[in-house]
Amino acid sequence: MAEEKNSKQRHHRSMFLESMYPVVALMLVLVACVELCDAATVVDVYRLIQYDISGAPFGSRFSSLNHHAASLSFQHGADLSRSVLILPLRELDIAFVQDYISQKQSLGGLLILLPQTFRPGNIGGGETQGLRILLAQLEKLLLHGNIPFPVYFAFENEETDTMLADVKKNDALGQQATATTGGYKLVISVSEPRKIASPTITNIQGWLPGSRADGDSNQLSTIAVVASYDTFGAAPALSVGSDSNGSGVVALLEVARLFSTLYSNPKTRGRYNLLFALTSGGPYNYEGTQKWLKSLDQRMRESIDYAICLNSVGSWDNELLVHVSKPPENAYIKQIFEGFSNVAEDLGFQVSLKHKKINISNSRVAWEHEQFSRLRVTAATVSELLTPPELLESAGSLSDTRQHVNEDSIIKGVKLVAESLSRHIYGHQGKDIQIFADNSSLAVNRFYVKSWLEGLSQTPRVAPFLSKNEPLIMALKKELEDYTAEVSIQQESLDGIFTFYDSTKASLNIYQVASVTFDLLLLLVLGSYLIMLFSFLVITTRGLDDLISIFRRPPSRKMKIA
Repeated sequence: MAEEKNSKQRHHRSMFLESMYPVVALMLVLVACVELCDAATVVDVYRLIQYDISGAPFGSRFSSLNHHAASLSFQHGADLSRSVLILPLRELDIAFVQDYISQKQSLGGLLILLPQTFRPGNIGGGETQGLRILLAQLEKLLLHGNIPFPVYFAFENEETDTMLADVKKNDALGQQATATTGGYKLVISVSEPRKIASPTITNIQGWLPGSRADGDSNQLSTIAVVASYDTFGAAPALSVGSDSNGSGVVALLEVARLFSTLYSNPKTRGRYNLLFALTSGGPYNYEGTQKWLKSLDQRMRESIDYAICLNSVGSWDNELLVHVSKPPENAYIKQIFEGFSNVAEDLGFQVSLKHKKINISNSRVAWEHEQFSRLRVTAATVSELLTPPELLESAGSLSDTRQHVNEDSIIKGVKLVAESLSRHIYGHQGKDIQIFADNSSLAVNRFYVKSWLEGLSQTPRVAPFLSKNEPLIMALKKELEDYTAEVSIQQESLDGIFTFYDSTKASLNIYQVASVTFDLLLLLVLGSYLIMLFSFLVITTRGLDDLISIFRRPPSRKMKIA
């Protein structure tokens, strides 16, 4: 009798479990549907740089986001401590951002939308000069502030435009997005930024040995051509520096290519050694240049007749400037400037001399040639810039992109440097002789200039985020190997007052979420439906009595014993 009773109970339990299978399956399907409806739009975003100077914090100090979206249409006095404020550059009020940062108001995060024309490598229609100036002001403000919330940049697209339009509409109606009202939720799931341990700076140099009767080129004087290749900007993953200093790097490579052709023939090899150097650490007081110079033995440094540094030569029309530290009356400076001036006159533009005395006791190095001057080596910087940039400024900003650089300007700069060097090397000063004339075998290669400019305009080059074997560094090394000899790489640690943090790029997940009221209502409907379905399945498979028995309170232990 007991066995029959146990068998019956097992049978009922089995039927009960079988009746639950459809319900469980339905719940899984519903959950899957809900997940699909809540799928995210993914947008690439670029984080504001985080760094320290002598322990003082600058830039964005956080990286994770998980807040609702808000716009500039929010009501006055609204609490934005748990909101991500979306600011299109086209609508940016720089005073509003300045007040928010200076007053340290609470904000969940900041997302700045940039026009597509500022995307690295874009050579389409240009934006107005007003937008470029506005972006430069914003970048300066963000770089020199201590910002206690995540700040990201993104480029406008259909998804961001749609989201922003909806958010503006709701904010204008006073329906600010919250967990209660719903709206758009922006999520970036990344680990907190960590310090970059011992960031590396890499210098690359190559030689073109001159010709000497006894064959010993080590006894010849040397002329150095130098350009810093790395950048610095508000968003390291976007800092390509097409003009500063991509244009200088391109000009150096083309000058090296031209003179390699001349020096490949013993009959046209000059009686000067040519030293080409691509240096790192330019935005940080040209630390790479300093370490490279100090790595040269004293005899080598003393053999340098003079050095020409190339900085920002891609956005000028009729005038370039020659910046020097020694007085204009200095014989070497006068000789260098006269050489440049004569060539410029023959080419149809002008150069001007700008003298800035350096203070040895001040650690700030405004121009690359100042590192040479500190070691008593004559040097000058050729640049379109009238004044030296401030520390960490004009070194690869967000607005310094390909569309604002003209390869014609670079070509004119290459001709100026190459012709003035050749006249000095071959003793043609004061003569109207163009060795690198257009349509000759030694003409500047426009295609070469353009291809390298476009390549650099798509390659972020912020030194602390470049590895020792970075493809860019290997490409520059190979290029110098093609045109010069004894190419070598020097790798040093970037030390001193700067500390940098990782996490420069992330994926932004945009969710369109419903309000809590809607979620509760949906839960109630689904729950009622599941209860009704469960009851129907039990009644049709086992009967009404079994359904009632499921909800009936089981007899107590004492009653069972009785």
